[in-house]
Amino acid sequence: MTGADDRHEEQGIPRGVRLGVDVGDVRVGLARSDLDGMIATPVETLDRESATRRVADEAAEAAARVIMVGLPRSLNGTEGRAAEKARAFVGELSVLLEGSGQDVEIRLLDERLTTVTAHQALHSAGRKGRKHRKVVDQVAAVMILQQALDIERSTGRRAGELVESISGRTPSTDQEDDG
Repeated sequence: MTGADDRHEEQGIPRGVRLGVDVGDVRVGLARSDLDGMIATPVETLDRESATRRVADEAAEAAARVIMVGLPRSLNGTEGRAAEKARAFVGELSVLLEGSGQDVEIRLLDERLTTVTAHQALHSAGRKGRKHRKVVDQVAAVMILQQALDIERSTGRRAGELVESISGRTPSTDQEDDG
């Protein structure tokens, strides 16, 4: 009989928690998956100034294997100021993770319209606009992570663009880029 660990290994994806991150100017949303990578759930909304430390701490606490960070692109696929900020966040996070000896993949996942979709979902659920601010980043992080989990299940490979560490090496669970 084949267990969940074996199924993931057969697909080339090690079992383990994944984190999802939505980087904003003021707030950062954080989400996490279950060990089998089936469903993403919200964790918290963080202040931007302390977010990299908190994400690194959550990765350590959860023994996360991968951190999926949303990469906001314009509709035509180009990267603007928001994408630069997400890449800067990833750079800071990479330094923290490597400095603490954590071997965690960081991947950037195209997140066009995720925040807009998160606002729409909250509005549809009856949440008023002002109340959105406290949770919209968490919802966006859940959407980013769930998209990555769905890609993993359908392709058997990690989603997004693998970010190399500052030392130039990639984590031991390195896989090819797959969208």
